[in-house]
Amino acid sequence: MLVCSCNYITDTEIKAVINQLLDEDCWQLIVPAKVYHAMAKRGRCCGCFPTVVDLIISTTEEYHARRHSTQAEVVDFITRLKTFHEERRRADLERRHRSHRAA
Repeated sequence: MLVCSCNYITDTEIKAVINQLLDEDCWQLIVPAKVYHAMAKRGRCCGCFPTVVDLIISTTEEYHARRHSTQAEVVDFITRLKTFHEERRRADLERRHRSHRAA
């Protein structure tokens, strides 16, 4: 299935990259930008990113199910992704905006 029509990337290519990243470090946080960077591509319209996030979640869960990770090692990936997003958002909010003027 074609996931990214801007770069002509299929779901099998994305899953292969995700599995490769998980082989390097099975507990790392994988986001769409990291997947695209590993493929030497970049998101253009970024309309495919929600689908890529769904593929990351399902592929990571399948990876850990095949690996027979114990329940204590399994991490809630949605929670980690939301935490990562909130940290990035806070960093953006702390910057001085163009509309802000000093006295």
